[in-house]
Amino acid sequence: MDLRWPGPRGLLRAPRRLLAAGAAALLLAGAGTWTAASLDDPPAVHRTDRTLSTAAGVRLDTSYFTPAGTGRHPAVLLAHGFGGSKDDMRRQAEDLARDGYAVLTWSARGFGRSTGKIGLNDPSGEVADVTELIDWLARQPQVRLDRPGDPRVGVAGASYGGAVALLAAGHDRRVDAIVPQITYWNLADALFPNGVFKKLWAGVFVNSGGGCTAFEPELCRMYQRVARSGQPDADARRLLQERSPSAVAGRIRVPTLLVQGQEDSLFPLAQADAAARAVRANGAPVDVDWIAGGHDGGDLETDRVQARTKTWFDRYLKGDTSAGTGPAFRVTRTSGVDSTDGAAVLRGATAPAYPGLASGPRSIPLTGPAQHVANPAGGSPPAVSALPGLGDTGGSLARLSALGVGAALDFPGQYARFDTAPLRSDLRITGSPTVTVHIGATSDDAVLFAKLYDVAPGGGRPVLPAQLVTPVRVTGAKTGKDVTLTLPAIDHEVLKGHRLRLVLASTDLGYASPAAPATYTVSLKSDLTVPTAPSVTTAPAPLPAWVWWLPAAGAVLALALVLTARRRADVTPAPDPALADVPLQVTGLTKRYARSADRYAVRDLSFRVERGQVLGLLGPNGAGKTTTLRMLMGLIRPDGGEIRVFGHAVRPGAPVLSRVGAFVEGAGFLPHLSGRDNLRLYWQATGRPAEDAHLDEALRIAGLGEALERPVRTYSQGMRQRLAIAQAMLGLPDLLILDEPTNGLDPPQIREMREVMIRYAAGGRTVIVSSHLLAEVEQTCTHLVVMDRGRLVQAGPTGEITGNGDTLLVGTAAPVEQPVLDKIAALPQVASAVRTEDGLLVRLESGGTADGLVVELVRLEVPVTSLGPHRRLEDAFLSLIGGSA
Repeated sequence: MDLRWPGPRGLLRAPRRLLAAGAAALLLAGAGTWTAASLDDPPAVHRTDRTLSTAAGVRLDTSYFTPAGTGRHPAVLLAHGFGGSKDDMRRQAEDLARDGYAVLTWSARGFGRSTGKIGLNDPSGEVADVTELIDWLARQPQVRLDRPGDPRVGVAGASYGGAVALLAAGHDRRVDAIVPQITYWNLADALFPNGVFKKLWAGVFVNSGGGCTAFEPELCRMYQRVARSGQPDADARRLLQERSPSAVAGRIRVPTLLVQGQEDSLFPLAQADAAARAVRANGAPVDVDWIAGGHDGGDLETDRVQARTKTWFDRYLKGDTSAGTGPAFRVTRTSGVDSTDGAAVLRGATAPAYPGLASGPRSIPLTGPAQHVANPAGGSPPAVSALPGLGDTGGSLARLSALGVGAALDFPGQYARFDTAPLRSDLRITGSPTVTVHIGATSDDAVLFAKLYDVAPGGGRPVLPAQLVTPVRVTGAKTGKDVTLTLPAIDHEVLKGHRLRLVLASTDLGYASPAAPATYTVSLKSDLTVPTAPSVTTAPAPLPAWVWWLPAAGAVLALALVLTARRRADVTPAPDPALADVPLQVTGLTKRYARSADRYAVRDLSFRVERGQVLGLLGPNGAGKTTTLRMLMGLIRPDGGEIRVFGHAVRPGAPVLSRVGAFVEGAGFLPHLSGRDNLRLYWQATGRPAEDAHLDEALRIAGLGEALERPVRTYSQGMRQRLAIAQAMLGLPDLLILDEPTNGLDPPQIREMREVMIRYAAGGRTVIVSSHLLAEVEQTCTHLVVMDRGRLVQAGPTGEITGNGDTLLVGTAAPVEQPVLDKIAALPQVASAVRTEDGLLVRLESGGTADGLVVELVRLEVPVTSLGPHRRLEDAFLSLIGGSA
């Protein structure tokens, strides 16, 4: 009996790609099988790892999970996210196998141990691979077939994997149900919204993929071209559209559960809305679920989403008509904060039908005159909304925004604003607000960034829901144009007495703006229209059980309060008086990669920093330095271990972080203001008293002299860097953290920066600096921490590390070939050996001697011309990390 969804046969998806005889089969390159069983969670799951070769010659690393016992089962393909691998899907695969599914996971081209170039789900690449994986499933004895060669199969995945689920349904008629999550419908619209280049997210894509050369050459050339110009061209849009699910919109006709993130500046809710409308137009069942998290962080609701995925497949793969697939539309809403652990309390709101993004429109007047907006030269300083890349580390600005803590920043003179009157009642916005404005410009090309703030009475910091903005490019702006703006889709409650504020800024950190200076004129042409989605209702929160027996249970309540206090104590450890004078103590610090139980960015890192020290944090790319700095600054939470600053445990938002200053990227300054005025403006934005800034002392240490009174646009790069350091020094923090402070400086400027750091520490304060300029670190830092692959390699005074007698420089008359170098490195008395320009750098094991090394080198016929202890940090660094830099 055919239990698949009975879509109209004449509307089935296009036939799958025809492959040459003999090439359609995937070839088994290697296999290993074992059984994974849990005493607490029977039954057992069988797992087989295989490397499969496709017709295109790409080798795919796969894992196949099947239930214990015999019989045939529906199959599920689980696809991983961008930058991940099949290992990310193991837990879900095992759970589905226990529930009676045959599950195949694989690493996509260019990821994990699979070969090939990244094609961004190229129909002839990654999508064709899925077709061949379905071919393979059709030949497995554990997989249920609807007909020969046609397995009962569903596809699920998030982000990159979510897109391939949609594409597989559009390209292969055998796919029976899909669950795409936090993904895109049109990648060109996602990365080039309204013709504006989403530069930071595009950079994250390229870097997490392994760099431009890891991609198909056509994609690499496209990225480089757009990144240089700052503006997408028609060919770039065409290339991404061809690889998007929207290209096969009319052929996706299977039951689809769309899970999209509210905290997502990469693939916002409008992407899922477009997918829902297209698939529903094809006649297929579609449910939509807006979760609390996304690419910018927040709560991904993993357990709930996986449970809903299972019931979706139970209904449409197993044919279980009793399986409850959930509401047609669900949105997760934040209902305050759990006082025990500070986590957001989440509740679901539902509707019997998906309302779309414009349901229940309400018109609200905006007021404000026509305003002039400056686009600064080079688009700097940029306004700040979302910060791409923090989501995977847990530093979600979007979640802070949802809890009422704004993190957006707009610069005076670079934005226009229009306000509503205070609201007379609470307002729930669910969908995309719209407004029409008139835009004129002194240039023909204008780019603006629209955002809708929630402004509380009393002058508090405005909140930008989910940190989302809408970019818009206006061509022919010199003559002026009316532009209807569709603002980002959100689900946000605006309380009575609050105002809504429409802001149009000329810059945004995440996007490319025109480099040429210009002036834009913005005026209102319509009221603000907000969707209220009246059909979406939140179930009332159930009354806690203790409400019913509270009158007779005072003692129990008192005990509960005591236990709560203990839990709070566990969440925030008490200060350690013994470390009250220690700037930094790091103990067992550990951070795993997102969604990985056994891959570590930092692992068991411990070191201590004292007053007056300038500590250098060193390590090759990927050593974990940046992750460590983010944890030190409270931006992300460690998975294990502890950080204490002056005895206080560091947590995001911990009060002790007021004693920490940080310079982690080039700061943005208003070019027309003086250096001094820029610093004053920055300090005012912190809300702290002016006298606490210690402005004059910070400026004296920075050594800018009379330049402080000049406009910043006249500064050299070195002066801008010193002004940025001065900004980090405001308030004279006891601990100053600097990440690559000498980037872009010439040698005299680097020397000046070195003196700034030394002067700052000389006052009894502490500096931590991460830098790749080893010669400068050697001259500046009193102490070093060397990391490699997330672990501590060595820590101690600089002199001790550079002067270790167990490392020798060996001069050779000719370069040492790799086979001989391997033999030297394998000697019992040698810990490591690496080539240098003039010979070898050899680190001896304990007990090894120079004489013994010479004897072995002569035996190996190495032409030794000199031998002696090293004294350079560069040599020590290479020796300590074994050449992995």
